[in-house]
Amino acid sequence: MTQRRIVPVVLSGGAGTRLWPMSREQHPKQLLPLAGQASLLQETLLRFSDGRRFAAPLVVTAESLRFSVAEQLRMSGLPGGAVVLEPVARNTGPAVAAAALLAGENDPDALLLVAAADHLIEDADAFLRAVEVATPAAAAGRLVTFSIQPTRPEPGYGYIRRGAPLARHGGVYEVSSFIEKPNAERARRFVEAGDYSWNSGMFLFGAASFLAELERHAPAVLESVRRAVGERRADLDFIRLGEAAFASAPAVSVDHAVMEHTDRAATVPCDIGWTDVGSWGELWNIGAKDAAGNVAMGDVVLEDSRNCYVRSEHHLVAALGVENLVLVATDDAILVMPRERAQDMRQVVERLRRLRRSELIHHRRVSRPWGAFLSIHSGERFQVKQLTVKPGAKLSLQKHYHRAEHWVVVNGTALVTRGDQTHILRENESVYIPAGTLHRLENPGKVTLNLIEVQSGCYLGEDDIVRVDDTYGRAERVESGR
Repeated sequence: MTQRRIVPVVLSGGAGTRLWPMSREQHPKQLLPLAGQASLLQETLLRFSDGRRFAAPLVVTAESLRFSVAEQLRMSGLPGGAVVLEPVARNTGPAVAAAALLAGENDPDALLLVAAADHLIEDADAFLRAVEVATPAAAAGRLVTFSIQPTRPEPGYGYIRRGAPLARHGGVYEVSSFIEKPNAERARRFVEAGDYSWNSGMFLFGAASFLAELERHAPAVLESVRRAVGERRADLDFIRLGEAAFASAPAVSVDHAVMEHTDRAATVPCDIGWTDVGSWGELWNIGAKDAAGNVAMGDVVLEDSRNCYVRSEHHLVAALGVENLVLVATDDAILVMPRERAQDMRQVVERLRRLRRSELIHHRRVSRPWGAFLSIHSGERFQVKQLTVKPGAKLSLQKHYHRAEHWVVVNGTALVTRGDQTHILRENESVYIPAGTLHRLENPGKVTLNLIEVQSGCYLGEDDIVRVDDTYGRAERVESGR
């Protein structure tokens, strides 16, 4: 392995709608532990923990996910990682262009390893060996993609046809062609042919090489992103790209912008236990099955059932006499569908979007940079929440026009600002915040603060908030929540 350290670029902006109801727009699949104890994002980051091989990662994500992603980066224990915020979603092409420009400022010869935050790799050692094989070709100017040995005909994936081997780069091949997601029959023929592999969407290339090819084949992308990077500003620990410039970039993938057009494309075929965790059907494919072919996760009882994926995140779920079903239950939603319809989840998601259902956006428990809140109950002109505030954290200094709030401390210590007064509240003590009163909640202690909040008033939406001051830089921006 070359001594040159590689910069991991982790793309973590997707919504993961095909894994609803577990995945929500404000807490998508890459933040969830869908295939193990750690989240998909954390597992991705931990692949790059070897500081001799890898530099600090660049994580590119959506603004709405910034605090959750930053917390997971912190939990991964990788020092010095940066979080780059996309002002709007523009697919992977502009995201990788921004990462290449930023990395190139520190090291004009930087090599980038681009990986999605929501993919599963079961054999991390084999993956690192594939990176080692690809590195000399990438250092020589090739744009290398990692292609996966197919285990079955899969119409849900794109394919790469392998060409001739590269001279002086053992294990690396020319790319003959890229193929969009085929139908089932074409996918079967590809697997039988033997020279087709799944397109993983992971890449290794020099930042300068990628930018040169982007300028040749998609100059409008590079022009917009270069302006966005030039207009960037620091916001706490985040790199915030110029909004208008980034929004003007065409929305295009790396494949469509560069890889399908360049004459520098190469591929390393590998068998690394890779899965694009893109549907409930995929999770059934990779899950540990019982003798009847069922994958059961959580508090689940199955009787006379076969080839099902059943997952419960809260209550007991029992199934009798069913076959080939997906059944997923969270504390606020239940999904039931035939397993072969897993790729059609977008129909449900679009219906929920038209109905403006909040269950598409967030769970009952909503993460915030200061902690989280859990919606317990709501009714006519009232709702009840549990607030959890991390030690040393504080909410914004704020007021509400249409609701009053009553806080009761369950455990921990609360420092409450109400108007021009401050109060210390301990277990079983409470305070009332009238509508229109400027207020703030802080946890000055060393243990987590839990309290119950009762809201009452004519309008209880999370957008009824005026921030005067905020530790997390949100006072000037309108956001859902505190």
